[in-house]
Order: sequence, then structure tokens, then C-alpha cells
Amino acid sequence: MQPRNAGTEGLRRQNTAAVLRALREHGASSRAELAQLTGLAKATVGVIVAGLEAAGAVVEEDSRPGARGRPGRPVALRGDRFVGLGLELNVDYVSAVVLDLAGTVLFGDSRPATGPDALTGLVRDVVGQRVDGREVVGTTLAVPALVRGDDRTVAWAPNLDVEGHDLAEALRALVPGTVQVSNDANCAAYAEAHHGAARGVRHALYLTGTVGIGAGILQHGELVRGGAGFAGEVGHMPVGDSAAVCGCGRRGCWEASVGLHAMLAAVGMPELDTPLRSAESVAARAADDPAVRAGLARVGHDLGLGIAMLSSILDPEVVVLGGYFAALGDLVLEPARRTLDERLASPAQVRPELRPSSLGIRAAALGAAEQSLGPVFAGERDLTA
Repeated sequence: MQPRNAGTEGLRRQNTAAVLRALREHGASSRAELAQLTGLAKATVGVIVAGLEAAGAVVEEDSRPGARGRPGRPVALRGDRFVGLGLELNVDYVSAVVLDLAGTVLFGDSRPATGPDALTGLVRDVVGQRVDGREVVGTTLAVPALVRGDDRTVAWAPNLDVEGHDLAEALRALVPGTVQVSNDANCAAYAEAHHGAARGVRHALYLTGTVGIGAGILQHGELVRGGAGFAGEVGHMPVGDSAAVCGCGRRGCWEASVGLHAMLAAVGMPELDTPLRSAESVAARAADDPAVRAGLARVGHDLGLGIAMLSSILDPEVVVLGGYFAALGDLVLEPARRTLDERLASPAQVRPELRPSSLGIRAAALGAAEQSLGPVFAGERDLTA
């Protein structure tokens, strides 16, 4: 049986979340401005702001010129009290991002490494040195895997030796607050929607560019996850070289033609410690090596084949390419654009704009940190309690 005040308490949390979202989207605002932005009564806004100020979530700034009295003082989100922690465990690196309520990155780090032990070391360093004195409201771990709808169970990770609840349980022993696990492409796509190349885009698709290839599907800035939460597992579509062996054990998967290892094989260059550094080395060589440019053109062609297929199904306005794709830029995007033009079946179909990500190797960790703050802005986590 619900307590009598459940409805009232729920409404209070939703109103508080509306004020927090307005401050996040519009920046420092007076109480009167917050009332206009949220549609709440000025008195209600005043009570909410007082509670958030007491909790350390917001702070008053200096009065604006011409403003008289307390109501004219702008209120802003504080960055020194509540934070979200985002982590990524990938095939050959680990990353961490600490994000405050205002969306400012307080700390970010990536380390060439493999396996959960490397992630554990990074988490201990971050928690011990970077969040001291702040409250971690939640932690999200991004992994290149199918993650079930409970946001903690790894169902399938062909390029990592992890499964089940092990990662979530290990993190619970290391970090305060709630812990969830999410697909890396979904996390990176979410980062693009809030901080990167997909901001303000109604329908977008994000593609990772690491050893594996995954997709995050965005509609109005929110993730489309499908019935079981597995939407976006595009790396194993039968596109590209039908004889190429994939990390999943089958032949002909898309990532076996356009993943990091496939790209390096196409240009005959070794892998460095991170996908970004590998791609930067290839780009430098391509400047005066026609064989490298030809290899990248083949990769770009196969990339365009897959994007054409996805575009016919999902009809995105923008496709954001992350990981090594971003570092290579037009070396792979131009042949992908040409193939996309050739493969779209009808001239009525609008070719999506292909944009390189600007968020770098920590895109997934950034999106994971943003997701960790999600319950605060959705009214599910009460900072004033």
C-alpha cells in the first residue's frame, strides 16, 4: 500500500526535476525566469530553489544590473557537490569521466589496458582522488556488449571475456550510489546528443569505430533500445567481405570489414595502444602513401554499404562516426558518401549527413556519466532528501 503522500511527493520531485532541467538547458536564471520556463508558480519555484540551495545543488550568483531584491538574483547549478561517474571497459582501453550537474567535465582519463582488473585500478584512482568531497549520484559502465533491459546483465560480449552480473557487482564494491551497465554505442550516442555532433538533431545514428562496430539510435535526443534493449547491434550484419573472419567466430560480419583490425589489415599497419592513436598514425602515413589511401577507400566503401542499409531502415538525418572513423575523417567518409549515394534505392531518399565525432576516445564514458545523472533530471532521484 502506498503512503498517503506518495502522489504529493512524486509531484514535488517532478517539479524539482523541471527546475533542474531548466537550469541545465538555459543556464543561470532568476526565479521569475524559472517560473516562465517551467510553467510553475513563482512561489513553488522559490520553495524548490531554497531546498536545492540547502542541499548544495544550486547557488545564487551576483545580482544582474538593474535587478532589485532577491527574486532577481540568478540561480545556477553547482559543480562541487553532486556528480555522475561514467566508465568504459573496451577491448584495448579503459576510460573514466566525472561530470557535474551543469554538464561540465571535471575529470577525464583514458588508459591503454585490457580486462576488468585495469578498470578496477582506474575506478579506485578516480574515486580516491577525483570525487573526494562530492557525492556520486550514480555510476554507469559502458561495454561493447549486449546488455539486458535490467541495465546490469551482460548477455553477450564477443570481444570481451565478461558475462552476467560480474561487472555490476564488482563496481558496487568500489563506488557509492547506484550502478548500471550499458552498451558502449548507446552511451557514446547519448554523449553526442548532449555534448557533440548530434545536438539538436531529431533523428540520428551513432557508429562506434573500435575493434567492434555498434550503433546507438537517437530520436529527439533519447535512445531507441528496442524490445530487449539490444537495438543497434549492427556490427554483425552480413555486409562487406563474405570471407572475413569476425571476432564472434562467423564470417562476413560488417565489423570484420570496417572494424579497427580490418582497417589496419587493409593498410598493412600495426595496432598502437588505442584506436585513436592507431588511426592518427594511419592518417599521417596516408598523406604520402597511395597504397594506404587505397586501403582506406576500400574500407570506406564497405562502411558506406552498411550505412546505406541502415539509412534505408532507420532514415536518420545525421550519422555520427566515432572512434577511429573520426580520426581518419574524409579518408574513409568520402568513399562512404559515394557508396551511400550509389546504394540508396530511390532519389526520394535523403542521404544522411555523415559527421565525425568531436568527443574523442572518451565519448562512451562521457555518455555514461550523463546517463548516471539521468535519474536526477527525470525526478527519480531526490537531491534534497
